[in-house]
Amino acid sequence: MHDRTLVAVWAALLLATAVSVAVHEGLGLGATTVLVVVAVAFVKVWLVGRYFMELRHAPPVLRRAFDAYVVVVPVVLAAVLLA
Repeated sequence: MHDRTLVAVWAALLLATAVSVAVHEGLGLGATTVLVVVAVAFVKVWLVGRYFMELRHAPPVLRRAFDAYVVVVPVVLAAVLLA
């Protein structure tokens, strides 16, 4: 992987952090804020796992398990929050 890709992913992580802070500052603490921040956090989890933990080179079953985790856990958290 090229250094430029890793720098771009790092920049995306910084941007995602800024988005989380901006959403909190703009909306205050509420269900919408929590949902957005959790969604952004799991995008960040996926980026870190995929690019910095090298899961893109892992066996397919491990990649699929990780991808499923990154989708299922925030959906369950959102369902619990909205219940």
